[in-house]
Amino acid sequence: MNLRSLLLVLVGTAVGALAHGEGPDVRTLMSAEEFRAAGLDKLSAAELEALNAWIVKYTARDAPEVRRMNEVVQAEAAKADAEGIRTRVIGEFRGWTGDTVFRLENGQVWKQRLKGRWFYRAESPEVVLRKNTIGFWEMRVVEADRAVGVTRLK
Repeated sequence: MNLRSLLLVLVGTAVGALAHGEGPDVRTLMSAEEFRAAGLDKLSAAELEALNAWIVKYTARDAPEVRRMNEVVQAEAAKADAEGIRTRVIGEFRGWTGDTVFRLENGQVWKQRLKGRWFYRAESPEVVLRKNTIGFWEMRVVEADRAVGVTRLK
């Protein structure tokens, strides 16, 4: 993951955490491998807290402007939108029933937005979330190639 991608992930996750009254923690925003590769494992607890505080301030003050004005960031955001969010449903999956809530390994929680039922059993299936052509989110179960409209709760 390059620095620009990392920054977008950090900013996006920080926004989500702030919306729920939590400050982001770089130790949970990155994989252990990314954390070590960035050299952050060498920081003291106080230095990590300072970095986390900077992420909050950057997200609140500068990130929206950078996303709006910086062509490199815009290109990365467009690429991220096209690729979607790839993760897995936690535990047993039984499809959807019209009002289903999906808890994902990446910590996000999504709720079925569109009515409909589909029964399918799988253990922690891989899913991809992306915006459709009119800008609404959908979640696709990769192994079954079946999608449903969703709205993010967390």
